[in-house]
Amino acid sequence: MPVITEIEDLKRIYKRRVPKMFYDYAETGSWSEQTFRENSSDFDRLYFRQRVAVDMTHRSTASTLVGEEVAMPVAIAPVGLLGMQSADGEIKAAQAAETFGIPFTLSTLSICSIEDVAAKTSKPFWFQVYTLKDDDFMTRLLARAKAAGCETIVITLDLQLQGQRHKDLKNGLSAPPKPTLATMLNLATKIPWGLEMLGTPRRTFGNVVGHAKGVTDPRSLTSWTGQAFDQALDWDRVAELRRMWDGKVIVKGIMDAEDAAKAINAGADAIVVSNHGGRQLDGALSSIRALEPVVEAVGDKVEVHLDSGIRSGQDILKALALGAKGVMIGRAMVYGLGAMGKKGVSEALRVLQRELEYTMALSGRTSIAAIDRDILHVPKGFSGDWDR
Repeated sequence: MPVITEIEDLKRIYKRRVPKMFYDYAETGSWSEQTFRENSSDFDRLYFRQRVAVDMTHRSTASTLVGEEVAMPVAIAPVGLLGMQSADGEIKAAQAAETFGIPFTLSTLSICSIEDVAAKTSKPFWFQVYTLKDDDFMTRLLARAKAAGCETIVITLDLQLQGQRHKDLKNGLSAPPKPTLATMLNLATKIPWGLEMLGTPRRTFGNVVGHAKGVTDPRSLTSWTGQAFDQALDWDRVAELRRMWDGKVIVKGIMDAEDAAKAINAGADAIVVSNHGGRQLDGALSSIRALEPVVEAVGDKVEVHLDSGIRSGQDILKALALGAKGVMIGRAMVYGLGAMGKKGVSEALRVLQRELEYTMALSGRTSIAAIDRDILHVPKGFSGDWDR
């Protein structure tokens, strides 16, 4: 096994091992990909204040997220198609998260179904839902999540329609891959991945096929996804979904203080500052630059989490210093999953925790509760009221 010391080590292995269309699916943003790039690069504009002669012998990254005790303030973000990055990918990632002691969020558009993941794990996981037009499907989907033991749902609000992702369109992204010449030539170079896939029956969207009306195979699924998302979504609809669920509700996709207030009014228990990893509105602010105004507007009413751009434990610490209660990781986890399956996800989490713990200590903090803005040098104009 190669020595893994940083997330980039996993990314290099991932790129070699996984078919191009699924690597590109993870490593793409919409249109010019400006927001996709700045989600990560804007973290580099924040500098730590090095502190010395601080007793750092009793360090801990333990914290809580929406009332759950966690080994570090990190949750695995909802990512579609994990089962195409590695066979039974959602199960592997959920098991790694459970062992490590952080929440795993299952996407509605996962390959493994809610029931698949519940059967292979022993603790409740979070479940992500989109706002879809089919009320009957939505009702049954939430009932399935409740029956599987889920206590928390994550409502994604920023996908009423899909931002154009050039790579996905050019690659003909599908699950399972369509047998085009270009795809077959690429798959011929990914033999270990292909052999793993032959060993599982799970190769399409397990939460949808056989559950949504008229969706019985990949062809009917394509038609369904083209018209399923509710473009008429408004805050009344969000409040309605809140009433449909008697557990905790996290609202994801908030980038504006006014929307944060509306999410709270709609009944959110927590909100996630997120631009969908730069995959929706290109040209939007990076999530880390949008974070502070949302935190200031929310105060202590609900928890604020951050998603998009996290590639290191130092990024996690910077988000916490600017007011986030926790973060969600997507791509950093995908790199590990695609590189080494369950073990790779565990490696990614180990790397992130070690970087977080050591950087905390060298910044003069030994607990998550002690982290504040004073550990950073923040450039003037980095975040604030951009519109006025």
